[in-house]
Amino acid sequence: MKKRILSAVAIAAILATTVPAALAQNVAVVNGKAVPKARVEALMQQVARSGRPVTPEMEGQIKDEVIAREIFMQEAQARGLDATEDFKVQMELARQAILIRELFADYQKKNPVTDEQIKAEYDKFAAANSGKEYKARHILVEKEDQAKAIIAQLKKGGKFEDIAKKSSKDPGSGANGGDLNWANPSNFVKEFSEAMTALAKGKTTETPVKTQFGYHIIRLDDIRDAKLPAFDEVKPQVSQQLLQQKMAKFQEELRGKAKIE
Repeated sequence: MKKRILSAVAIAAILATTVPAALAQNVAVVNGKAVPKARVEALMQQVARSGRPVTPEMEGQIKDEVIAREIFMQEAQARGLDATEDFKVQMELARQAILIRELFADYQKKNPVTDEQIKAEYDKFAAANSGKEYKARHILVEKEDQAKAIIAQLKKGGKFEDIAKKSSKDPGSGANGGDLNWANPSNFVKEFSEAMTALAKGKTTETPVKTQFGYHIIRLDDIRDAKLPAFDEVKPQVSQQLLQQKMAKFQEELRGKAKIE
């Protein structure tokens, strides 16, 4: 009898230490089923990744959400909804999405964009966009005769901006009097760039400039040394661009290696 009492005391002592530990791993027990804290932590991480701070109030809301989900899930299972073909298809799609997300996250972790790569990309951009910037206006029309008629109008004192608003078929610049703002010559097609850079400041092309888009009348308003953003200003954007390039290349490599029949 004494041994049985001691055994009962020992079991009680073990339960006293294991039950609180088990409860510490769960946020609740719903209809006898434990709801692990890991679900709350996972949702909190999702909220944090979205950029929102996880306040104590929000933490309580997330806990309530996790418990509510367990209640609704149990009811759905009781109705046999987890055995339907549609549910199985949706689960497979969700599984695929999660695995793909983890694959890409793993690749990014193992193939980070380095500061050296970012600087090299910036230097390449700076080299391509250094030199002079040109502030020009243009009027774009479909036919050469139209362009010649506009040039004649300008020579008679017609206002470039008004004609551009009325006649240019370039919807972006036309509404602004043909204004193309400051730009590097490399931003334009070869024929346009060559004609623009050949102009003296304040001058307009004497003959129509033909490109793949139609016929242009170009006026050069000003020239200045190119103003490039500082490296630190654009570093995040350059890093994101390089990361996207890496991811696109990785995906293309996987597609290339796959045997598709």
